[in-house]
Amino acid sequence: MTEMTVDARVSPEGPLAVLSKAEVNKLLDTSQGGLYRLLHNCSLAVLNCGNYMDDGKELLERYRSFSIQVIQEERGIKLEVTGAPANAFVDGYMIKGIKEHLFAVLRDIVYVSDEINDNPKFDLNNSEGITNAVFHILRNANIIRPRTEPKLIVCWGGHSISREEYNYTKEVGYQIGLRGMNICTGCGPGAMKGPMKGATIGHAKQRINNGHYIGISEPGIIAAESPNPIVNDLVILPDIEKRLEAFVRTGHGIVVFPGGAGTAEEILYLLGILLHPDNREIPFPLIFTGPHSALEYFKQINQFIGDTLGFEAQQRYKIIIDDPARVAREMRTGMRQVREFRHRKDDAYYFNWLLRINPEFQLPFVPSHENMANLELHKNQERHQLAADLRRVFSGIVAGNVKDEGIRAIEQYGHFEIKGDAEIMEPVDRLLSAFVDQQRMKLPGKAYVPCYKIVK
Repeated sequence: MTEMTVDARVSPEGPLAVLSKAEVNKLLDTSQGGLYRLLHNCSLAVLNCGNYMDDGKELLERYRSFSIQVIQEERGIKLEVTGAPANAFVDGYMIKGIKEHLFAVLRDIVYVSDEINDNPKFDLNNSEGITNAVFHILRNANIIRPRTEPKLIVCWGGHSISREEYNYTKEVGYQIGLRGMNICTGCGPGAMKGPMKGATIGHAKQRINNGHYIGISEPGIIAAESPNPIVNDLVILPDIEKRLEAFVRTGHGIVVFPGGAGTAEEILYLLGILLHPDNREIPFPLIFTGPHSALEYFKQINQFIGDTLGFEAQQRYKIIIDDPARVAREMRTGMRQVREFRHRKDDAYYFNWLLRINPEFQLPFVPSHENMANLELHKNQERHQLAADLRRVFSGIVAGNVKDEGIRAIEQYGHFEIKGDAEIMEPVDRLLSAFVDQQRMKLPGKAYVPCYKIVK
């Protein structure tokens, strides 16, 4: 199938109007260590807005002719795109929101390369250094906003959800918006778009004209989850672990909608952190919610958490079915608790510094066949440590499902083998099988071919 494409040259909107010659050279460097491939892939994902395909490899192959160049001129820089998806343009002009996202990609790639990587100020091998790097990336992207009350609600959930579930996410977002709270998601389609769409209406009815709709992504997932057009602040973190930390450091509460392996990864990440003894007293509102048809889904999630992490983990969240207004009221109450706690502890409202996050949740996990086979999946360890490796199981499956490198690894070497004690592997197998049966692993209409094999 031949895709309609457009060639264009665009000027930046925002602070990144000039680059040094060294920065431009790095962006044009096509060698393995250069930044061109990163800029190319993330930019193509942004330009593919609205044309969701949940397959990074497919996107790159569909637009083989796409290229992007940084043009250095006397008055600043421009980006020249060739073979860009036509749906990013109207009457020959790039849509303004997409152009903002394109330059957000450039901003974050340049900043991480110049200011974070190989900078002795940021030791990316220890917990404090990683958290410091996440803070600086978010601050540079203007996500960190002092002198604001706690009101940022992170919404997690799947890109492959039913129309009924999608409409429910919009209604929850609407109720959240009516109560003056903002939305942060992974910025893609489905449960990442619906809450933002609903919140825009809630904000409009309350005459809130500065609603904040934050999208947080990373290079590996952005091609499969192109940023939706409602996002007015996009930030690209270097990897999935820093992306997840950005969610829990900046968000004041989290709502989880139905999803698949990626949503399970997010749940396990957060529960693993909240189960750490140092975090037991920190208020962190967490609600699992969906329409009545999602009741069985959340029963499965709750059973899985009980079977693997135990009763204590189940006490860290509430399940609310088919009641959007109650979800928003619970979050509003939770915001007061967060505010009171941080005020008492003299912690910032805009960044959760007190939250203890151990290195096993921060250091990048490469989902190779060897690493996936060597995960520690047994109950003879602290629950938060088990959660860390369970999170990696689902992270690897996400990579094998939708990420370009993961898909190619599966094609070359076959299934990931996931091994562990039967009392852990049986709940994992049941949950994954349910995701497949409910078509939560791929967009509707796409046959799912498993990238993993459970070995008990």
